[in-house]
Amino acid sequence: MSANEPGQPLPTSAGASTDAVTRDRAVPASALAIGAHPDDVEFGAAATLAKWAAQGCIVHHLVCTDGSKGTWDVDADTVALAARREDEQREAARRISGANAGTVVFLRQIDGELTSTLELRSAVARVIRQLQPQVVFGHDPWKRYRLHPDHRHAGLLACDAVVAARDPHFFREHGIAHHRPETMLLWEADVVNHVEDVTGYVDAKLSALEAHESQFESTMKATDLAQLDAFRDRIRTRLTDLGTAYGVAAAEVFARIDDL
Repeated sequence: MSANEPGQPLPTSAGASTDAVTRDRAVPASALAIGAHPDDVEFGAAATLAKWAAQGCIVHHLVCTDGSKGTWDVDADTVALAARREDEQREAARRISGANAGTVVFLRQIDGELTSTLELRSAVARVIRQLQPQVVFGHDPWKRYRLHPDHRHAGLLACDAVVAARDPHFFREHGIAHHRPETMLLWEADVVNHVEDVTGYVDAKLSALEAHESQFESTMKATDLAQLDAFRDRIRTRLTDLGTAYGVAAAEVFARIDDL
């Protein structure tokens, strides 16, 4: 199993027993999902977000990079690709949340060059203060053997910005009241301690992923209908496998942090 598989890879460590894992957090009023690239949120948490949105949660997205390197075409117009990927992300957010789709924020950092600077920490903390989510989703920055630097740095930015957003003396120049989210849920974790039963929401996850048509070849390995069907089967099988350990038909799993 690759450490660099996006979204919901099988955990690489046994971690906590299934008895110690929390299940099905109470649906929050709002959630913010922070991804490195357009499509990362969909790989990491789309089924959970769709489930919550169906129960009234407002779902916001924050995308750190412009996704301009997301193609194998050496002659691609990367400016056009970045613009297309923003459109795809907005459509994915709509497919996840429908009428409960919230704000989609783009930091537009260059794909592959994201760093966890104080300037970007301030930018993410500002969004958290503005949107006031109860739950923040993100990449687990401590995942072992991860190669892609954007995923690491996006995870660090999410965690560091939660700390900054909660404390009144960080970035006072924002002129916005501090805000402390209640929970962080980190996808791609080696050791998980929270599971969401997403039975009935796998198709919503697939629909959101398929909004990212520019990524069919490079990320989904789907250049024709047969390969797209194979991709769908891989996602369904993975969420089924994750759910099996917890006695549900399909699951997304996370590292959960409540002590914020």
